[in-house]
Formats: sequence, structure tokens, C-alpha cells
Amino acid sequence: MLWKTSLIHHFNSGLPKIGSRATKCWPISRPASIKQLARHWSNVPFLTVPPRRTPGKPFAHRSELKQAKRIVVKLGSAVVTRGDECGLALGRLASIVEQVSILQNQGREMMIVTSGAVAFGKQRLRHEILLSQSVRQALHSGQNQLKDMTVPVLEARACAAAGQSGLMALYEAMFTQYSICAAQILVTNLDFHDEQKRRNLSSTLHELLRMNIVPIINTNDAVVPPPEPNSDLQGVISIKDNDSLAARLAVEMRADMLIVLSDVEGLFDSPPGLDDAKLIDTFYPGDQQSITFGTKSRVGLGGMEAKVKAALWALQGGTSVVIASGTHPKVTGHVINDIVEGKKIGTFFSEVKPAGPTIEQQAEMARTDGRVMASLQPDQRADIIHRLADLLTDHRDEILKANEKDMEKAVTLGRLSQPLLKRLSLTTAKLNSLAIGLHQIAASTQDSVGRLIRRTRVAKGLDLEQITVPIGVLLVIFESRPDCLPQVSALAIASGNGLLLKGGKEATLSNHILHHLTQEALSMHGVKDAVHLVSTREEVEDLCRLNKLIDLIIPRGSSQLVRDIQKASKGIPVLGHSEGICHVYVDSDANIEKAIKIVRDSKCDYPAACNAMETLLIHRDLLRTPFFDQIIDMLRVEQVKIHAGPKFASYLTFSPSEVKSLRTEYGDLECCIEVVDNVQDAIGHIHKYSSSHTDAIITENEETAEYFMQHVDSACVFWNASTRFSDGYRFGLGAEVGISTSRIHARGPVGLEGLLTTKWLLRGEGQTVSDFAEQGSMSYIHENIPVPQRT
Repeated sequence: MLWKTSLIHHFNSGLPKIGSRATKCWPISRPASIKQLARHWSNVPFLTVPPRRTPGKPFAHRSELKQAKRIVVKLGSAVVTRGDECGLALGRLASIVEQVSILQNQGREMMIVTSGAVAFGKQRLRHEILLSQSVRQALHSGQNQLKDMTVPVLEARACAAAGQSGLMALYEAMFTQYSICAAQILVTNLDFHDEQKRRNLSSTLHELLRMNIVPIINTNDAVVPPPEPNSDLQGVISIKDNDSLAARLAVEMRADMLIVLSDVEGLFDSPPGLDDAKLIDTFYPGDQQSITFGTKSRVGLGGMEAKVKAALWALQGGTSVVIASGTHPKVTGHVINDIVEGKKIGTFFSEVKPAGPTIEQQAEMARTDGRVMASLQPDQRADIIHRLADLLTDHRDEILKANEKDMEKAVTLGRLSQPLLKRLSLTTAKLNSLAIGLHQIAASTQDSVGRLIRRTRVAKGLDLEQITVPIGVLLVIFESRPDCLPQVSALAIASGNGLLLKGGKEATLSNHILHHLTQEALSMHGVKDAVHLVSTREEVEDLCRLNKLIDLIIPRGSSQLVRDIQKASKGIPVLGHSEGICHVYVDSDANIEKAIKIVRDSKCDYPAACNAMETLLIHRDLLRTPFFDQIIDMLRVEQVKIHAGPKFASYLTFSPSEVKSLRTEYGDLECCIEVVDNVQDAIGHIHKYSSSHTDAIITENEETAEYFMQHVDSACVFWNASTRFSDGYRFGLGAEVGISTSRIHARGPVGLEGLLTTKWLLRGEGQTVSDFAEQGSMSYIHENIPVPQRT
């Protein structure tokens, strides 16, 4: 077993100690003072790392990977080497070193098992041979023969011997950029069969970890013997390749986690190149029979079969394992950190099978039963929704009892604000309103799926139709509001969409019983699995990555939730509003009674709602009038904190606190007041600072009102009405899945129509495009055919 004692001695001599743990390595010529160390650590992203857990039991769920302290990262040959196999992939390697350094600086203990010496040596030897041949041939041959030079096949052991020192020097140079020391250890299979050598190896590694040094381990390919037969007996895995080396090392060192980086995304149920190959998110011991392995990697000794064998061996030894891609250009820069954070990257090996279906299985079931539901007659879908409305009434006491327990827990924990507690609360009145809304949705199913929108006679005997169809599988993420679950479920049923629901933990019991009643209603026509409540440990960010299973994400909650989901979504469209900055403009021709009533309702009825007023625009002529004073007095009585806009503040000697930003969504009893010169000025302000959600004008001048309504470019524009009317139920849609401020697909309160898309149906008699060519026998008609009205 070889390692660089001179390197260890060099760093030991310059290691200042704090307590029993060595700090990062600093250059010997500049010893690190306490102040220098403080500055150094202040620049490192810090996450609290828990103390070492009891070894011997791997993590059961991905979310627990954050607790991993001792981590082995195995870099496969395909990760470390370039595509031509003659040199290192320096960009990828630098990114990996950076990620390992970040984790090391967080207080974790990192070890690297690396390949690459053979490829690095191969590159160096090829250059030497070509250089030697070119000089020799230049002396004895013509110039044309230089093109015919061939490089002999290079022996792997020689390549390893030539490349090992260069590989390590590269690692040392990269880790030095992060004030981290690295040490090299070379091993062979014999080192693990000799008890004394094993103890020596373990002792060396523990000492390096104690001193905050990153061990870089590789098989000594310059002298490595062939693998011994039957060497996997008695629980000792053979060191045949770096996969088995990493597993053996992880178990030997009682590592919490082993990350195996390869050139594939993870473990697939069949070779990744096949069209129907599916990535396995979580793999359990005993599932090997369901896997069809393909060929080995383009470089290296191990293939996926070797990786799985090594991973299961490490799992049995108490180390959690994740196999992921270290070459994918979109993830290589953060793959290691994402895995440690518990994100859905690669394949996670676990001994604990979930009690229910995985999120992927739930999505597939929702799509399958959603398609069946879309093929039902409108009356059948209406029956399901009517049944759900009746179940809400019949089981009112059970629902309220479950909700009461959720409320008690939320109050005890004290994590929810009063507005969120109000959203969480269910009452008899809420359930009654909910049932009424569901009956309204049921009535709308007659004019939903399969509705004929357009008919065109393209040519004689060639008729084209456009009809409405479901979008597919919807993912609706909602906070606090359990009444959202039956509302959204009814809209999905009416529109024939499969549905995944992700509710907040604060409403667990309420959501559970409401989902149970929803599935009971769906069962009457055999489509129980069309609606699923996601109750697994998946994070919202992981759900947003399932672009092959989910067609549309609809967030219902705070503007921060919507922004987070829009940022996290990977290829899945998000329907929602990022903010609800709503304006009310009080014109010079406004009626005082209407103005006070509308402003109070817009701001004070439910200040946490996205359709609550955030900015009050006042016509300049109303300043210093009794009209203006009454509005201010009303807001003060309602305990609304007022912020002054820049123009409003300039009119006052003593003004409220000047607003920091005119693009603020307060979500509370706060608002901004600003002065405008006229209706055009009000429209300009709204276009500059509004979120295009809902904006209103209060005036008795019809011409001014119409001008405002035609020119304000928001999803909802009102005249002499509260902004709080921006709601699916109040619009008569029965309910809404959310309010959209986007300009594509759906806008404003999104009801049944917003959950439908279209498809084209063309019926012909054997026509081809060539029939309509210049010399063809047919010509286009493009005649519009009247669409019959549905009763």
C-alpha cells in the first residue's frame, strides 16, 4: 500500500489545531491565525452537520441523506476521462473538486475513489512515442510518411505508472484553490486480504480524516494482479474495479454514504439506450430480477452490473448508496451537492420499501384512469362530482373533527400566521359553499370534453374538426387550504384530467379524509386512481422535475410558493401568478360612499388574499378634500398601516413612512397610497408597477371607466367593484384551480375551460398532399362549416 508520506509530513508541519480537530491547511510560509481562520470560514457556505450517527444502518429515505457526515465519492473512468480516452476531462474534474471542497468545508469528511491514471498516462506516453517517432522518421524518411505513423497498443500497467503522479498533482493543485489538503493512497486487492495491511490502511485513513485532509484512493494499476477466484466469499468483496473498491472502502470506514458517479443517470430497468428504459428512482435488495443489464462503460473495468453488486454489498454493510451521472452537462456542476441535499438525483439504494406506490407510479395511474375518465359520458363525470358534493355533506362531522385536530396542532406549534390559520380552518358554512360550487361544476361537464369548436371543409371529402380534450396529468400544490382539494378534484374530474395533489403538512388529516371521499366518489365509475394525494417524502422541487409524467403544475398559495415552483420546474409549464399587486384608482368623479365601501372591502375583507388591494391611487384633485379625509379615516379605523408613494409624500409636510418599493405585495393590513394626475397617469402607473392580476377604477364617469377598462392590460379589470371579486366561485365557475397572470393558455381565475386544450380530427377518403400539387387533380376549399349548438 503506497501513499505520499512526504505530502502528509509537509501538511502536518503547517496545521494549526483548534481543540481536537485540525483546521484547513494553510501555506507554511503564512501560518493561519484565529482571525485568518474566522475570515476563511465566513466565506464558506455553512450548513449544520449533525454528529456522527450510529453506524451499521443505512438511511431509509433520501431526505435523510442531509445527515450524512462521512461520504465516499467514486469517480468512474468515464467521468474522469475525455471522450477520446487519452486525457482527463478537466472541466468536470474541477467541478467535482469544488463540490467536494464545499462539503468538506461544511464539516463533512470526504473521501474520493478515483480512476483516470491509465488515461492520463496513456496521453503522456502517446505524446512521447509520437515525438520519438516523428524525430526518427524526420531523419530517415520523407515528410509524407509522418502521416502514416501509428501508435502501438499501450499496456495498461505502464500507462498507470506514467499517469499516477500527474493525476495526483492535478488533484492537489485543484484542492489547494479551496485551502484543502489532499493525500494519495494506492491499494491492491491483496491489501484487503492481509489483516495487518487492512488495519494499517484504516489507521491511515482515520488519521487523514482527523486532520481534515481529503484522501484520494485508487487501485495501484501499475502492479495490480488479476482478481482472485472465489474472493467474494465470507463477506469480503473482491477489489476487481473501483466500484468494488469504493464499496469495500465505504464499509471498512463506516461511511454514511457512497456516491457512485458514472456516465449514465442511474440504474435503469433495461439498457439506457432502449426507448422504453425507465430510470429507477429507488432500488431495493431483491429487485435484481427486474433489471436487464447492458454492456459495460466505454472505459474502465466495471459496468452497471458491477456497480449494483457493489452498491448492494455496501448497503448490506450499513452504507447508503446513490448511483448518478457525473457527465451530464446540466447536472455535473451540482450533482454531488444535490444528492447530499436529498434531491431526486440518480438511483437511491434503500432497504425500506414504501408502504404505498411511488410518486412515479401514482402519476402513471392518474394518467391511465384520467384517460378512462375522459372517455366517460358527461353525465357520468357529473354523477361523480354530485356524489362528492353529497359526501361532503354526509361526512361533515368527520371532516370538521379532522380539521379541528389540524388546527389544534397548528396553534400548538405556532408556525402559522393568523391569515394562514384562517385558510386552514373549515366550517359548516365553508363546506356548504363548497358543496354548492361542486354542483355548479357538475352542471358544466356537458360542455367540456369533446366540445366541437371549429369545423372546416378542407376539400371535397376532407373535413377537419377541432375539439376540446384534457391537458393530461395536473400537479396542484396548495398551502393550508384543505377546501382546495375537493374544488380542484371536481374541476379535474369535469375536464377529464388525471390529478396529483400536494398539500401542506399543516392540513394532513383534513386532506386525508377529503381525498378518501374523493376516491370513494370516483369509484362509482371505476376511476378511483384518477386523483392521488402525494403523501410520500418527495420534496416539491423533486415533483417539479417529473416532466415525463406531469403536464401542468398549478401552485395555489403565497407568491413566494409560486415563484419557487416556477424556478424549480424543469420543462413543465406552471400556471399561476407570481404576485398579487392589485390597484384601486379613485377618480375625481367617484362617488364617496362607493369609494369608501369598495376600498374597505378590497383591502380589509381578506388582506392575505392575492386579490386584495395593495396600492390605492388617488386623483390629484381629491387631495385636501373631505372626500380624501374620509377614506384616510376609514383606513385608520380599520388599522391599515399606510405607506406614502413618492408623489403623495411630496404633497405632505408630515407624511407616513415613504414606501420602499411601489411593487410591494403586503398581504396584510398595509397599503401604499399614491397620487396620479388623471386616468392616463393611473393607467401608466398600473402598467409599470402592477403584476397584471386585478385592477379597479371607482368613478361615475362612464367614458373614463370604459377608457380605463379598455387600456389596463391586466387579467381582471373592474369598474365600481371590489378587487376581491376576482375569484372562480364568484365568477360562477364553480371553483378555480388558481388565478393566472400569464398570457398563454389561460388568464385570470382558471376554471374548467383553463384545464382543457384541443386536438384536430381530419376525416378523408384517401386524399394525399400530392393530389393538391400544381399538377394535381384536387384543390383546397377551406370552407367553414357551422358548428351545431349544444343544448
